[in-house]
Amino acid sequence: MSSDVNFFGKDIVSMRDFSRKDVEYIMDLAEEMLPYAKGEKRTKCLEGKILGNLFFEPSTRTRMSFESAAYRLGLHVMDVTQTSMTSITKGETLADTIRMVDTYCDAIVLRHPNEGAARLAANVADSPVINAGDGAGSHPTQTLLDLFTMKRSKGSIDDLNIVLLGDLKYGRTVHSLSHALTMFGAKLTFVAPESLQMPHDIIESLKSKGCNPYMTDDLNDVIQDADVLYVTRIQRERFPDPNEYKKVAGMYRVNNEALRESKKDLIVMHPLPRVDEIAPEVDSTEHAKYFEQAFNGIPIRMALLASVMGGEL
Repeated sequence: MSSDVNFFGKDIVSMRDFSRKDVEYIMDLAEEMLPYAKGEKRTKCLEGKILGNLFFEPSTRTRMSFESAAYRLGLHVMDVTQTSMTSITKGETLADTIRMVDTYCDAIVLRHPNEGAARLAANVADSPVINAGDGAGSHPTQTLLDLFTMKRSKGSIDDLNIVLLGDLKYGRTVHSLSHALTMFGAKLTFVAPESLQMPHDIIESLKSKGCNPYMTDDLNDVIQDADVLYVTRIQRERFPDPNEYKKVAGMYRVNNEALRESKKDLIVMHPLPRVDEIAPEVDSTEHAKYFEQAFNGIPIRMALLASVMGGEL
């Protein structure tokens, strides 16, 4: 695949570091990776290299899809899934932990509960660092697989009408995604209770890029015009006050009745895990794309690993 885009040795920390050209390059490469991600073809383009997979916060899809992506590329994986397995429990700083892992691996994937942890890791490591989610901050690989899913489902991302629903305050996925969607001229609508609306600084940043999102707390007002409905879980673990969580828990539930007035080709997405915000009855409809979306993490993460570590199919 020929391109003047070069990710070799680069850190993947935030979508704000990406241009549209960068995003399109990774999506095009992910398209080439699909048969490898499905096991229909085999490659060992990164054989002999080692990935440090550091997950200091619970994860199913992100951790396992990174592992799957690594193995599909021929990588060896050193997997750490909790801080209790590291010298952080002895008082070692994250910076020192990263410095040590850096000496053992050719690239590092980091998920951490603290916002800014990935940027710190990138600053101290010589090897490329990929942010797999840092607190309520950024989740760039999730954003890339979301964009990839939209492109594959709708043919193009340009000018789509996209409704983001749920926890927009603490949801790092929608923070990254909303910024990325401005590259494609998407129309954004934010549906959330006032206490969970998109943070002011993100809204101001979007406006500076020419995007003026519409904000409401009523999904029924906007569902009929949506091309994409992106649902997020109300994240109990992000709330400093449990009583505040109880006030908004279960406020939205997407079921077939809620989708009755939607476009026939509306797609429903969710970064998962879900609790009760999407009814199981939606799973069997043409709208549901969230399981396909989860699978798309494999080719996207294969594309990123191959790009930053220098592998070619």
